[in-house]
Order: sequence, then C-alpha cells, then structure tokens
Amino acid sequence: MDTTASSTPAAEVLRRRSFAIISHPDAGKTTLTEKLLLYAGAIQIAGSVKARKASRHATSDWMEIEKQRGISVASSVMQMEYRDCIINLLDTPGHQDFSEDTYRVLTAVDSALMVIDAANGVESQTLRLLEVCRARNTPIVTFINKMDREVKPPMELMDEIESALGIEVVPFTWPVGMGKSFAGVIDIANMRMRMFKAGEDRVTEDSHVVVDVNDPTLKERLGIDLENALAEVELIKEAMPVFDREAFLAGRQSPVFFGSAINNFGVREILNTLVELAPSPGSRKALQREVSPAENKFSAVVFKIQANMDPAHRDRVAFLRICSGHFQRGMKLKICRNGKEVRTNNALSFLSQRRDILDEAFPGDIIGLPNHGLLRLGDTLTEGEQLQFTGLPFFAPEIFRMVESADPLRSKQLRTGLMQLGEEGAIQVFRPMAGGTMLLGAFGQLQFEVVSHRLQTEYGAEVRLLPARYSLARWVSSDDPVALKKFTQENIHRMAEDVVGASVFLGSHKSELDVAQQRWESIQFHALREHAGLIYQSDLAG
Repeated sequence: MDTTASSTPAAEVLRRRSFAIISHPDAGKTTLTEKLLLYAGAIQIAGSVKARKASRHATSDWMEIEKQRGISVASSVMQMEYRDCIINLLDTPGHQDFSEDTYRVLTAVDSALMVIDAANGVESQTLRLLEVCRARNTPIVTFINKMDREVKPPMELMDEIESALGIEVVPFTWPVGMGKSFAGVIDIANMRMRMFKAGEDRVTEDSHVVVDVNDPTLKERLGIDLENALAEVELIKEAMPVFDREAFLAGRQSPVFFGSAINNFGVREILNTLVELAPSPGSRKALQREVSPAENKFSAVVFKIQANMDPAHRDRVAFLRICSGHFQRGMKLKICRNGKEVRTNNALSFLSQRRDILDEAFPGDIIGLPNHGLLRLGDTLTEGEQLQFTGLPFFAPEIFRMVESADPLRSKQLRTGLMQLGEEGAIQVFRPMAGGTMLLGAFGQLQFEVVSHRLQTEYGAEVRLLPARYSLARWVSSDDPVALKKFTQENIHRMAEDVVGASVFLGSHKSELDVAQQRWESIQFHALREHAGLIYQSDLAG
C-alpha cells in the first residue's frame, strides 16, 4: 500500500472506499467480484465459477464446500488499489440461509453494490438485503447483469426496482438490444455507445469500442434496436429524476448500470462510479459517543470471525473494521468487553484466501487478527478508551436440530467445533440448562448442511442431526435479577445458554411464548440480541 510517514488518518480516509456486493443467489455476484479484481489489477485470471472440472474456483470462494457446490456460504474480504483509491470489497453469501452473516458484513461497509439478474428482476433475497441497507441509509449502486441473455425489458426492470425496493433509480447507462442482439450500452451523460463483443476477457482501455450514438454507420448497423434505445433514453431524461449525490449518499437514490459481468462488460463503469461517487468512511456511533474516522486514536469493531481459514493451523481470524486512527503492526490494543490486551504482530490483509502480513491500515480498512477465542463478534478494540460500537445483532433462529456425535470417542472434537462455529456465527448453538443434547438453531436447512460438513472436514467430528421439538427462541432479560432467576428455575426445561452465556427461552409453539409473556410481566423476551448493546447474561452462575 502506498502510504508515507506523513500519512494521517484524515488524508487516508479520503482514499478509502469500503463496499459490499449483495444479490440474490445466481445473479452473478461472485463473477462480478472477480472481474472487479481483474480490472483493478489485483488478479491476473478469473477462476470461472462454472469451471469445476478444471479445478478453477471463484477467487472469493475458499471453503471446501463452496468449491464443491459452486455457492458462496461465507463472506470474503478483498483489498485492492484503483485510481489512487484503496478499495475494500466484501463479497457476501447470496443464499438467504446465510442472511445473518450478510447483515453483519453490511454493518462494516459504507456503501453497497446490488447485482440484479436482468432475466429475473428483483428477487426475494434482494428485497431482504435492501431492507437492511435502507435501515442503515447505505448508498447503493445497482448493476443489472446478464444483458447478453434474453431478459426483461429495461423499462420494466426500472419500474420493478422502484416499486419493489422503494428507491429512486437513475440510469447512467442504457442497453441497446438484449440476448443475441445485445450490442452494448449508451452512456447517457455523453450520448456515446460502448460496443459489446461476446467472449471478451480483456481489461485494456480499448477492450470495447466507444462510438457516437449519432454515427450514421452505427444507426444503419443496429437499426430498430438503436432507435428504440434512443427513444427510451429521451423518455428517461424527461420522466426520471436527475442524479442527486446527496440523495444517493442518504440511500434514497441509486445509479443504475447495465452489463454482462461474465464478459467484463460494464465493470469499469462500476469501479469508476464507486471511486467517484461512493462515500469515504464516515463517523460511527458507539454507546458512549460518536467516533470520527479522522481521530488519531485507534478504534475498531469485530464484525466477522472465521475459523479454519488455514486448515493446517486450525486458526481463527477476527475481521475488524477500523473506525478511527492509524493502525500499526505491533501496537497494543484493549478489548473493551473485558479489558484484556491483544497483540497485533500477525495482523493480516486479505485478497480472499491469500493473506499478507499487514504493517499499517486506516479507517475503512478491514484487517484480520488471528486469535484463539479471545475475540468475539461485536468486540470493540481501542488504545485504551472504553467504547462499544453498536449495530451488530443476532437474530432468533427459526429452525432447530439436536446434534450428537456419530462416534462417542469424538465428543471432544464435536464440543470444540460447536463452540468455534457458534462463536463464528456460522450457526447458533444452545446448551440446555437442564442438561441433555446440544441444540443448533438456524434460518435455513443449508446452514445445517454446511455446519455438518465443516464439523466433519475441519474437526473430524461426524454428527447426526435429529429433529428438535422447538420452533422458536427468545433471549430473556429483566431489571429484577430475583425475578429472572425464579423464571429460569421454573422454566428450566425450556431454558438454554448460547455461546456467550446469554439466557434463552425455547418454545415448541408460539402459544407457549404468549403464556410466558402474560405470566411473567417483569421478564423481557427479545427476538434479537445485540452483542454491542445489552448482553442478556444468565444469572445462574451460582
């Protein structure tokens, strides 16, 4: 990274762009991620997601099960330099079963790139993720992908995005044709057309020819497709709002681009837009105060933990979003949760599965700290000040399974694996207070499949997942410790602790929760637990 001894957090903050790529599964998100890396010069060859037989896998997919199934089930972190900007790109799982991991990633970025499959339009997972972005007023750039296929008409896609997502759209480019007749896109501001050529896999400036839309030979060549596109562009100019950067930064307006990620088409425009329009890191709220990125003192929050990124060393890496100050390798940091000191000699930067020792970093950057269970999701690290950043919730799971070891001699490996995967947030793990079989809580069946696979391959613990009688969970708390203890004792057969020791009420039917709420007015039942706020600790220590 090109920084000098005179670099200050304020100067370096202006160079940072930290964004997440979000989409419904199979919209082309991972392919676009690789092409962005390709354009920025971070990699020389894109591992095609389709080319499994050639053992080439998506650069951002490192987990064994991702390589086998061709899906992203864990978020990846990549840093690259482009046009004197440092870009921190976070690729998220597309599958809805891993939405909790995606939510945590979205708390660590300043903007988002939304990828939409032009054939399918706005899909369910896109809606969920956009709700998260809108709740945080996250600026969104939209890329409508796969224009080289038979897709929905672009005007229909514009209407769908506006009505479904509740956000103004402002097309920056407009497609000419689709599928086999897709000829390229019109740059609306300059009225010039970038010509599409299928199969292009180069990233030089002349990869795609740019032509004036009024060129007579162009009109003769493209005929009715160009006529229709130009008519639609005129309609857009009259009917759609002009781009307002303040509205974009507030998450109310989204610039829209059309292209084909698999063909590198439209990728450069996305990178340029992120550099020119996306925000640099802003202030972040802590319980104590608001923290400016330009402050000299270091602060950061743990938004992700990944176990076994390096299977040979059985490591656990905590991913930190730097919020303020100048990070320097070797500096001593305090974990605000417990006051313990953490060393930073082995701090890492990432390009997906490739990791490098990091000497320095600034607000907006994502760094990794290898540790052995010392750091938890939501932890705040500082040079000494007591801070606690907010906004990293855990949601109550919706489906449950009992988990037991297929081999009783591997019970220790199972306990270790469950603890680490629970701390990582890959799944929620509950220990019944009355004893008995451990419980897993998830949002979708695929989470159970991934955890079973990882327990076997990473910890040598083959497991059996059995039906559980529970269908809901709620964290419990009370201002009255005596009442909480009495509630816990009287409901001990429905009580469990999660991986941080927070007390959880488990119910088989919603009616059980309704009865408990009516009977115990002094007990609060929570559908989420925010690690960075109140942690609903069990009062059963004695």
